[in-house]
Amino acid sequence: MTTAEPAPIELPEEPTQARRFGKARTAQSAALLEDYAELIADLLATGGEARPTDIARRLGVSHATAIKAIARLKREGLATARPYRGVFLTEAGEHLAGRVRLRHRLVVDLLLAVGVPREAAEQDAEGIEHHVSDATLAAFSRFLAGR
Repeated sequence: MTTAEPAPIELPEEPTQARRFGKARTAQSAALLEDYAELIADLLATGGEARPTDIARRLGVSHATAIKAIARLKREGLATARPYRGVFLTEAGEHLAGRVRLRHRLVVDLLLAVGVPREAAEQDAEGIEHHVSDATLAAFSRFLAGR
């Protein structure tokens, strides 16, 4: 096996690079809300309720962390909470959860198509789904449709 010479490093223009890094930071912030909305929708669909305790356990976070994230969902108009009834998504929250679920499935399908094992594809999609652009998702979809 031969090793190729690494390509020379070419830095993009500063505004271009700043825009790219800014997009990644924004995606990281939105990823938290998206994960919570998607999980809440799944819990509501399968068990009829999404309790903060269940949300915390399924996301592997503390109860206090889940409560803070739920409060943020509520501030953003994505969720409501009722005493002794758990968390519910608003129409905007349901829309967000549906959009994230579709992105997730598309990324998983692409990863499976290129030979990634299912569990790795599911795990990797959890990160990719929040950072990939709509243009890239459209390319994934075209690729999968043309197989």
